[in-house]
Amino acid sequence: MTFRSKLFATVALPVLSASLIATPALADALMKPFEVAQESSDQGQPSEEELLLQQQQEQQRAAEEESQRAAEEQQRQAEEQQKAAEEEAQRAAEEQQKAAEEEAQRAAEEQQKAAEEEAQRAAEEQKAAEDAQRQAEEQKAAEEQQAAEEQQKAAEEEAQRAAEEQKAAEDAQRQADEQKAAEEQKAAEEQQQQQTEEQPQQPAEEQQAEQPAEGEQPAVAGEETPAETGTEQPSTAETGTEQPATTEGGTEQQPSTAETGTDQPATETGTEQQPSTAETGETPVTEPVPEVVDTLTEEQKQEIAEDPGQTDETVVLPVENGAAVLDSDKDADNAGGQTSREERRKKREELRAEEETAPLPETDVSAQAAISEEVREAVPQKIEAAIKEDGERLDAAPVFEVPQTTNIVNNTIVNNTIVNNNTVNNTVNNNNTTIDNSVTQVNVVEQIDNRTVLEVGNQLVVRGDDRPRLRRDSEEVYYDNLARGRVRETITRPGGVQIVTIYNRYGDIIQRSRVGRDGREYILVYAPEREDDSPRPDFVDVGYELPPMRLRIPVRDYIIDTSSDPDRDYYDFLAEPPVERVERVYTINEVKHSARLRDKVRRIDLDTVTFATGSAEVPMSQARTLRKVADAMQKVLDKDPGETFLIEGHTDAVGSDKSNLVLSDQRADSVASLLTEVYGIPPENLQTQGYGERFLKVRTETAEQQNRRVTIRRVTTLIRPVASAN
Repeated sequence: MTFRSKLFATVALPVLSASLIATPALADALMKPFEVAQESSDQGQPSEEELLLQQQQEQQRAAEEESQRAAEEQQRQAEEQQKAAEEEAQRAAEEQQKAAEEEAQRAAEEQQKAAEEEAQRAAEEQKAAEDAQRQAEEQKAAEEQQAAEEQQKAAEEEAQRAAEEQKAAEDAQRQADEQKAAEEQKAAEEQQQQQTEEQPQQPAEEQQAEQPAEGEQPAVAGEETPAETGTEQPSTAETGTEQPATTEGGTEQQPSTAETGTDQPATETGTEQQPSTAETGETPVTEPVPEVVDTLTEEQKQEIAEDPGQTDETVVLPVENGAAVLDSDKDADNAGGQTSREERRKKREELRAEEETAPLPETDVSAQAAISEEVREAVPQKIEAAIKEDGERLDAAPVFEVPQTTNIVNNTIVNNTIVNNNTVNNTVNNNNTTIDNSVTQVNVVEQIDNRTVLEVGNQLVVRGDDRPRLRRDSEEVYYDNLARGRVRETITRPGGVQIVTIYNRYGDIIQRSRVGRDGREYILVYAPEREDDSPRPDFVDVGYELPPMRLRIPVRDYIIDTSSDPDRDYYDFLAEPPVERVERVYTINEVKHSARLRDKVRRIDLDTVTFATGSAEVPMSQARTLRKVADAMQKVLDKDPGETFLIEGHTDAVGSDKSNLVLSDQRADSVASLLTEVYGIPPENLQTQGYGERFLKVRTETAEQQNRRVTIRRVTTLIRPVASAN
């Protein structure tokens, strides 16, 4: 119903109806007196009543006229109001229609604009998809090319290894021939001596004069023991040929040295081996160590694994041919075999009472040795000063120096177990523990991409460079030379996040922190004690200063194998404190170089991530198995963004030590990159290091999948003051 209809129904119609109904009734009432009066007038002159009635009738008529005029006026006003209402309604309708038309036009324009934007976005997405496809194809081509190059490189290394093995076989054959010739010559001399003794007896005086000469002749010919051995010369010669299997230290050249009649040439030969090994890239040649004799049953191993703190023996994994649980024990086994195990057992027995009184750490704070208030208060100022220190801007990334000296020497002391008594400048600390202070040179074996293989004492070590991994997806990277040979690296990420690292001249990290877009700074690495320039070797294993470690928690609470224990709470495990007190805050490089330090923290063995022989690639099908561990790491970082995880790479014993070292470092880097690119773990929270075949889980020289693995440890408590973390 329109506004006009509503107005007519509610105002005009009721007024009109009332006027029409009232008029007839009023007319009848007025006509009655008039008729009576008329009748009377017909009879004579009007009376007063008639006149009064007439007057009333006139008044009544005037009232009717007034009422009619009022009704007409009211009707007119109603019509005007109705007309105004109709005009207002029409105007409102026109405005509403106009507004609707404008709204429809605006909606159409917006829809057209949205359609154009959608089309433009679709075009951009299509272009981005094409660019991504092109990049993926280029990346795939690059990866295929790299894989081909790696395959070719592996083939070359395999060929080189075959050549080296053939050369070793030829050398062994030549040594065997030389030894056989020496034995034949010795047999001929003995036969000649026997023939001389069978000749007719000479006068007693001449016989007494000749006997000393005969006694000296065999010694000059090659006896290893004094002349008291008498008639047992053949068995002495046999002992001399087996000596490399039982003697601690020296080289395999001893049998030929024994034939010369003196031990001095053996020592010289041993010292001349290092330069040749630096050229070949093989582990420095030493005598075979006494083999580890495993007499325990599987049940006994399992019982020890459940409560290792009750034994002084080396704790081993309760599997067939299981190696030692602690990496420092594996180092000792590699260096001294059964002899080293016995020495370490005695040392643990001596320290048992002292160790049992020391409580196990319950938190990261209680695990760290007390830091003086003065040092604690100075940490933020020193970090801030290093970040803001004026330096000389460099045009390119610096090339760090190679360490020149080390305290790691040929089979001398492994965690205070003396394997060979040829050490020099030894001292004794407060615990009556012998510490090796001797210094030897570090030799460069080979530079492979951004990795350097070094000969350090009797070990080969690989030093990688994590700067390319940290610089990935950065907006800006620059370097500044600082005082005392230090270099500051600043990496700026999208959004303004900065990673600031201070290196020493060898590329060792002194300090690393992350500054967020809000200006808040998180310390990742900082060792205040080592900022000074106190003299010591460049490449140090600080584990030499510590006694053999006693594991006092069940092996199951110390190591997680992701394949055999998939339902464990990895976050709770990673958040656990170290299993032993941390004497001081160490640098990340000290932790990487010392198995004894790494043994202080628990580890997760990622045995669900398996590698093909000679490969560092992680298939995406296996990358999914990292999700639970990656989620636990992210949960740790959500609580403290300054945490640091060490990713360790390991290989089996197939192949050369040098190639295995590089391969293991590549495997650690592959897993670290995957954790960043797939699961979003920041690269600065990850450190990597390859150890090759040095720390086998299963003691075998053959191909073994369990030895080809990657390990994760949370090392924050070792490399940063916990109480002043952020």
